Amino acid sequence: MDCNGVGYHVNISLHTYTRLEKLEKIKIFTYLNVKEDEQSLYGFFDDEERALFILLISVSGIGVNTARVILSYMTPEEVRTAIIQENAVALGKVKGIGPKTAKRIILDLKDKVIKDSGSEQVILLSPENNTIKNESLSALIALGFPKLVVEKHIKAVLEKNPDIGQVEDLIKQVLKQMN
Repeated sequence: MDCNGVGYHVNISLHTYTRLEKLEKIKIFTYLNVKEDEQSLYGFFDDEERALFILLISVSGIGVNTARVILSYMTPEEVRTAIIQENAVALGKVKGIGPKTAKRIILDLKDKVIKDSGSEQVILLSPENNTIKNESLSALIALGFPKLVVEKHIKAVLEKNPDIGQVEDLIKQVLKQMN
């Protein structure tokens, strides 16, 4: 990153990269990690992602690179949802996160994530709704739609129509909303 003629190497997640990709001027939120032998700069699209990163590295066994991998594999919203719903399987799918580490993340961060999210922002989906959401997301990504765009539209459709019971119905509603 070039900042008024000074170049900085900033480590970012794939989530941040996809949101910054097309922008010419950007503002990123940073975290400076200082070790005895190096200083590394980590960048985030918004303060929420940075706050989640800081929470993740507070867990024993989770370093800055592992936290960045988690935020590359899952969106911050998916990480928060997995922690709140105690979904160790979802966290365990991230490279380098085993079942014990996933459970430790949930145990250490659940209360903090709920407190930071605020009770009005926490939307707990039923397991049935979550399966429909995941299957619809996979299908739409397979059709070539960008993951972040699809996730946003799926969330909006489910908020308006929480009673959708079929994957096909959710996909149809998302496609209508995208046009």
